[in-house]
Amino acid sequence: MEAPSFDGLLLVVGVAFAAPFLLGLFPRVRLPAIVLEIVAGIVIGPSVLGWVEVDQAIEVLSLIGLAFLLFLAGLEIEFEHLRGRLLRLAGGAWIVSFGIAVVVGFVLSGAGLVETPLLVGIILSATSLGVIIPVLKDGGEISSGFGQLVVAAGSIADFGAIIVLSLFFSGEGGVGSTLILLGGLLVLLAAVYLFLRGAERLAFISADLLRLQDTTSQIRVRGAVVLLIAFAAVAERLGLEVILGTFAAGALLTLIDRDEVMTHPQFRRKLEAMGFGIFIPVFFVTTGLRFDLDALLASVSTLIMVPIFLLALLVVRGLPAVLYRGLVGGKKALIAGIFQATSLPFIVAATAVGLELGLVDEAESAGLIAAGLLSVLIFPLLGLTLLRGEAREPQAEPERRPEPVEEPAMGGVGRTVAGEGRPKAPPEDAPLMAM
Repeated sequence: MEAPSFDGLLLVVGVAFAAPFLLGLFPRVRLPAIVLEIVAGIVIGPSVLGWVEVDQAIEVLSLIGLAFLLFLAGLEIEFEHLRGRLLRLAGGAWIVSFGIAVVVGFVLSGAGLVETPLLVGIILSATSLGVIIPVLKDGGEISSGFGQLVVAAGSIADFGAIIVLSLFFSGEGGVGSTLILLGGLLVLLAAVYLFLRGAERLAFISADLLRLQDTTSQIRVRGAVVLLIAFAAVAERLGLEVILGTFAAGALLTLIDRDEVMTHPQFRRKLEAMGFGIFIPVFFVTTGLRFDLDALLASVSTLIMVPIFLLALLVVRGLPAVLYRGLVGGKKALIAGIFQATSLPFIVAATAVGLELGLVDEAESAGLIAAGLLSVLIFPLLGLTLLRGEAREPQAEPERRPEPVEEPAMGGVGRTVAGEGRPKAPPEDAPLMAM
């Protein structure tokens, strides 16, 4: 790794600025900025132009970017939606999805395409919640029953994939000891939750937070950063994945920070400004810098892995959406499956873990990331197009029942016909009824 300097970092942050700015000039081009950031990173990195290599400065900012990405993903979980039938459907669908993913992993392993089928299965079972939420917002579906179902399914997929990754590929003492460590982390989360909820109810603490939150102290933002780094450090100490700690920190903050009286409505926007404005783009550009294009293009068989992995994502995350038919109908269940197949950030994070542990090679990692890039490029746009087409389809009008019309006790003049709401005139030659 090169010594830290501002030269390489300048190009990285320049790309991070230019990618969304250029896309903003062409609003009709519905391309997620992260795709352009990673592709630009590949171009300026060692695989193509060789202008930038990852040095210590880029490495640190990229690591914080990954932490922030998972932290904000945890912050997006809407726990109030994870209950009842919605929770059962989304949870059941992910369990089915994970089972399919493991089978697909072993099939790919049998074909000689992957080295660790279980790890690949875990990678295929995740969903990029941070990518599909803006798409649902654009489609005006984020608060609908369909949107809540997709968000719930994405939340469970993200959380489940991170838990399972930590369970099988963290720690040094096997699954049993990792379960104990995960239990310890959950106990710590519960203790911190109770402590912070209790502290926030104290009048003098609440007043102090309110007084300092919009000053140069930005006390709530600093507190969130402490929570983020603390759980990253705890996860690292326990031998668990750092991404699990940061994701858990975001989920914990979601539970703590309800702000029902709207005393700090800008708090989450400030966190998003830090994450998406500074650190997360550096992480995605750095992902491009590390992308081994030579390994991906080394042979035709390696290149073929990309569409195979993309199809695997669609099968693993798309098929279980059939369970949603009873709630949202067949067409929207299909659209939900397409949205669920969108995945990139977790693929990048999990393949980095696999590379570090020697469980995936460079070509396999590049193929998975390339498939993730294509999923972000294709599936959200396809899902949004189908969703808008569904909205434009004329809805079948419910069958009207004949309106009951009162009929005089005695038939004759003034009698009405059911379904016509007006009197029926008697024939001209009909005799008038005697009074």
